[in-house]
Amino acid sequence: MKHSPFRILLVVPTLLVALAACQSMPGSNAKKVPAYVERPVDLLYNNARDELSKKNYTEAVTGFEEVDRQHPYSEWARRALLMTAYANYQQNKYEDAIAGAQRFASLYPGNDSAVYAYYLIAICYFEQIVDVGRDQRMTELALAALNDVVQRYPQSEYARDARLKIDMTQDQLAGKEMEIGRYYLRDGQQLAALGRFRRVIDLYQTTTHVPEALHRLVETNLSMGLVEEATKVGAVLGYNYPGSEWYEASYKLLTAKGLTPEGKPERRGLFQRIAKPKRGLERAPEPPQTSAPQASK
Repeated sequence: MKHSPFRILLVVPTLLVALAACQSMPGSNAKKVPAYVERPVDLLYNNARDELSKKNYTEAVTGFEEVDRQHPYSEWARRALLMTAYANYQQNKYEDAIAGAQRFASLYPGNDSAVYAYYLIAICYFEQIVDVGRDQRMTELALAALNDVVQRYPQSEYARDARLKIDMTQDQLAGKEMEIGRYYLRDGQQLAALGRFRRVIDLYQTTTHVPEALHRLVETNLSMGLVEEATKVGAVLGYNYPGSEWYEASYKLLTAKGLTPEGKPERRGLFQRIAKPKRGLERAPEPPQTSAPQASK
């Protein structure tokens, strides 16, 4: 049986009307799209800023994005872009925060707030650093981003905090090298272990792991029969860290082999203690305040 084309044309509009009616019913699961209502840019921005102050970060992001949507070429939109990144950061939405900060830095490299954008990128990576037993990709990204802040803006307040965090990231990476080196040493892979311990000494000389790395070199060289090399490394350890527990351990190993290190372990004094790096600021501060653009009339 053939259907009349005329009948089909009548059915289609009817179905569309029915579908629209269903979507408008109170129980409908359809996503509601807010109506576009153009408002003054300063009102939009200040409303979003109020939501941020109340820690309603999701609403703040929506508000700042609306500033950019309705007034994309205004000074307020430029400011809102950075505030959006910060509001995402406050929710630990690091990928969104990094993307927003990178966009700001690429669009406005000469802006006074560009330094904050680079800093926020670094902090987002820094806060994702995990323990040394896991992959350290985020630590490497954090170190690169922190160095970027220091190199671009060496005199800024953000560079001061970045330097403290650089010390922590380097200590973290050195700790990872030590963990791998210890594993190789336990597994009898002395050459591989030597390589890891030497990396700590060559690449992370100012970290807290250097004394242990020197001791492990002494231990590994002795296990390989490299007595002269072990004695030399022990002398370096004793000269630089005479009061450390690691020189004491190396001293015992060497004397047990009938070797005489250059000096006996000294009592550890206040200035011989190995200081752990300071973390710096716990969280990134809010973007710097700038003079507000002229309000729309």
